[in-house]
Amino acid sequence: MAEWQGSVETVVRGTMLDFFKGKRVFITGHTGFKGTWLSTILIMAGADVTGFALPPDREESLFTLSGIGVQMTSVLGDIRDYEKLKNAFDRARPELVIHMAAQPLVREGYRDPVGTYAVNVMGTVHLLECVRQSDEVRSFLNVTTDKVYQNNQWPWGYREQDELNGFDPYANSKSCSELVTSSYCKSFFRNRITSVSTARAGNVIGGGDFAADRIIPDCIRAARGGNPIQLRNPKSVRPYQHVLDPLSAYLLIIQRQWENPDVAGCYNVGPESGDCVTTGALADMFCESWGNNLSWECVSDNGPHEDAILRLDCSKIHSILGWNPQWNIRQAVAETVGWTKKWIDGESPLDCMRQQIERFFKCPSAKNGENVNG
Repeated sequence: MAEWQGSVETVVRGTMLDFFKGKRVFITGHTGFKGTWLSTILIMAGADVTGFALPPDREESLFTLSGIGVQMTSVLGDIRDYEKLKNAFDRARPELVIHMAAQPLVREGYRDPVGTYAVNVMGTVHLLECVRQSDEVRSFLNVTTDKVYQNNQWPWGYREQDELNGFDPYANSKSCSELVTSSYCKSFFRNRITSVSTARAGNVIGGGDFAADRIIPDCIRAARGGNPIQLRNPKSVRPYQHVLDPLSAYLLIIQRQWENPDVAGCYNVGPESGDCVTTGALADMFCESWGNNLSWECVSDNGPHEDAILRLDCSKIHSILGWNPQWNIRQAVAETVGWTKKWIDGESPLDCMRQQIERFFKCPSAKNGENVNG
């Protein structure tokens, strides 16, 4: 941990991350793309971090490349295995719990609906059971998705009180995860010290995402191979953000509901309305940022249903917690391209992450009491 100490001091002092220094944090899904970034932030903040997740499902993964697992307690296991989860949870004795383990892909949900529901619904039940039986958890956050809503293809953003009824198995399983969390809140946590919230986030981008069937990883693979980018649905509209923006929101929710249980609830987490762009526009930004005359083409593969338009109304988290996104979509794409090119040129993935985390949380809008993330 000694090599991190300088970063801990420079990132934590005077920012929202002060709160996490010395806290015991349990994260599910820590080996995934978002989980690796979140684990890195918390370790840099001086937290005692335990992660529980399956091994990375790809040979090329950010968790493996970064080597972050040696800086935390990393437990490899399946969240469907309640006994193993409970054992890891009890050993960690967490004060803060962030649930991100999931089957996260729409197309995989169509290929394996049973597995998708098992992970996304029963996995949530298993973790909530661990929390229910703990006397030490003060703050719990279940991270779901913007796709939990019944999508009526409206041009305006969905609000937290809108109907939860995702269309496809992935989206619907995350709607069920929201309902499970709500039931546990009403049934078991009314008179407990544990505050519980859910966060419904949009599409995230950032350096180190190697997943299949995601637009930016597909762009990077095409660029590295010298091929045109192939887009299935260039006109579909999504709320894209750099991964550090929603992660800062998750950490803020965890902190604020610890301090004031009255703010616990469900929160949409997404970009400003102007940053909800089409997939084609996002690819244009990527091509411009990458250079080398990179281009894209529309190639429909007659795949399963995917929503044409999806926006979030994030007024609630703005007004109650004072959170606002920090990096707009153009900067998010530029930061992603910059990270990727540094990595391709041989720079340490962990160093690339630390540099962006330090810039993000040290900038004026991330100071306590000023604007977004504090």
